[in-house]
Amino acid sequence: MIQLPDFQHEDEARIRGFLCIAGVDEVGRGPLAGPVTAAAVCLHPGRIPAGLNDSKKLTAARREALAAEIHAVAEVCVAHASVEEIDRLNILWASHLAMRRAVAGLARIADCVLVDGNLKVRDLACHCVPLVKGDARSLSIAAASIVAKVARDRIMCDLALAHPGYGWERNAGYGTAQHQAALQDLGITPHHRRSFKTIHNILYQG
Repeated sequence: MIQLPDFQHEDEARIRGFLCIAGVDEVGRGPLAGPVTAAAVCLHPGRIPAGLNDSKKLTAARREALAAEIHAVAEVCVAHASVEEIDRLNILWASHLAMRRAVAGLARIADCVLVDGNLKVRDLACHCVPLVKGDARSLSIAAASIVAKVARDRIMCDLALAHPGYGWERNAGYGTAQHQAALQDLGITPHHRRSFKTIHNILYQG
């Protein structure tokens, strides 16, 4: 039986007295280039878009349509941590920084956060519940995964226009064969993560 995300964890939080429950997810921990992007989404129980799921299980066109619908009916904030912050903090803590910024940017103050993964968001000021495979279990986290993925993909498409040849409009900065070949042929851009082994080795291979 295929598992689809539901509203169980949000309902349980409401029973416990929480009033503003946000789903949070990030995208872009693995790529060699570009920011890490996070989204926080507070869904209203009576206005949940149909078809929410883990963003990785949806087509690009479906993600785009759902992201627009989520922005129309929910409270949403998208935030980022820059390449410079990734290199300074490391990718894990930069991801947490982006998630904190997304939660802080919501119109209402969230008193409970459901986050994808096995770690609570570091230094978050409110109650936080980590859910492993949360984007496949919680509708709020699924919504956040879709919004974050669409937002970051757009950023990488824009960067691809300024830096053609790396294939960022298709690979979103991940280390595909085309991207690896372009690193050798075209070199490293300001948008590459110098703390990542692949980029570091190219910089210091001599």
